Amino acid sequence: MALFFHFGTNTFTDSEWGTGHVDPSVFNPTRLNTTQWVQVAKDSGFNRVILTAKHHDGFCLWPSEYTDYSVKSASWRNGSGDVVKELAVAAKEAGVDLGLYLSPWDRHEVCYGKTLEYNELYLGQMTELLTRYGEIKEVWLDGAKGEGEKDMEYFFDSWFSLIHQLQPGAIIFSDAGPDTRWIGDEAGVAGSTCWSLFNRSSAQIGGTDPKYSQGGDPSGHDWVPAECDVSIRPGWFWHALEVPKSAIKLLDIYYKSVGRNCLLLLNVPPNSSGLISDEDIQVLQEFSELRRSIFSDNLAGNAILNASSTRGSIVDSRFDPYNIFKEGIYTYWAPEENLSDWALHLNLQESVSFNVLQVQEPIHMGQRIMAFHLEILNEDGDWRRVINGTTVGYQRLLQFPSVESQYLKFVIDKSRADPLISHLGIYMDQFSIVNSAFHRSSPINFYGSQVLRQASHNHSFTASI
Repeated sequence: MALFFHFGTNTFTDSEWGTGHVDPSVFNPTRLNTTQWVQVAKDSGFNRVILTAKHHDGFCLWPSEYTDYSVKSASWRNGSGDVVKELAVAAKEAGVDLGLYLSPWDRHEVCYGKTLEYNELYLGQMTELLTRYGEIKEVWLDGAKGEGEKDMEYFFDSWFSLIHQLQPGAIIFSDAGPDTRWIGDEAGVAGSTCWSLFNRSSAQIGGTDPKYSQGGDPSGHDWVPAECDVSIRPGWFWHALEVPKSAIKLLDIYYKSVGRNCLLLLNVPPNSSGLISDEDIQVLQEFSELRRSIFSDNLAGNAILNASSTRGSIVDSRFDPYNIFKEGIYTYWAPEENLSDWALHLNLQESVSFNVLQVQEPIHMGQRIMAFHLEILNEDGDWRRVINGTTVGYQRLLQFPSVESQYLKFVIDKSRADPLISHLGIYMDQFSIVNSAFHRSSPINFYGSQVLRQASHNHSFTASI
């Protein structure tokens, strides 16, 4: 997970999209402390931070040689400050990855709209950012531009080549990749089916079909996993009268982003003093505690396992089914090749109540699973299907009304190739609201998965999505 820091002149003018003509002297974060920003991220379980080095208004948070519309013209630190540098130092000291956003749309520069001149300026500013501040793990850009603005052709291929040349380890985000893609909304919600596979030739920066972005493409030729961006507040920049989302809401977003094979990019905007606000920190702490409380104990961790088959038989520990309880994605269970019966039977050794299923694939071996389901053995000795899912990828989290059983059966129904499972877990989430009223036969959609109704009379199932 990563934190996004939207920060700039908009922070001081109660704006979202600045005009590019605000006096740079308004930028004056008198208590700026990027170490606090990074520590908040680290304490909350986020391992990357991304800063809006330049937003659409064109104001640069570093002293660029290509414009005076930057911190060097601000009253802050008498024009000698450099927010990017301070954040880079703080991130390196904390062991947190750094990413930078450089807006292609620039409402300040008069050369914007002049193709060659502006592309040259953009490449120059990108070079500054990628050569002055150490290792950059992600470069973030998009196709955002207001209606009626100047026509502008961006030399994206040249930009991407420069980035990979100057920062070979950096991934590039945009609507269409090349390395990671936008999920297609700003609510932090991925499609219930979400492939990391994608066809870049079917996407265009600033003009990609959101539905295509949300789901990816099982027939895609490119590996372009998705990022889900969302702000902790209604706006992307800090506004004094706005309040943050609740920790429970962030948990819901977590299930629908991280739990759907995506990276969650949560925007937490610093305030006009240059600090993360106390109320935002409180929510992040509560969000972290919720995740710890739910996911720290895999209720299946001591289960006795039996696989439908194991590649190389039980003598080959590389593919042992018990690998699914080990940490990391590089150990996994693999069934015998060229079969179509793929299942894991779990004896929990005692009856256990749970309402969350976690599944992971070793994605360095590709994303394979297309459909799966979970069954439990009920008190009558019958197997009952609890929940269906589609894609897995790096991680899939599925919620359902609480069930109780000692015996579970995880079944893979369809796969692009022989399926591989690196982790499987069950958990009890006592915080999220999941309606437990069911009818035994009719399927319904809940959190992007099909849940089979258990039993109910005169009750309707409702879900807040």
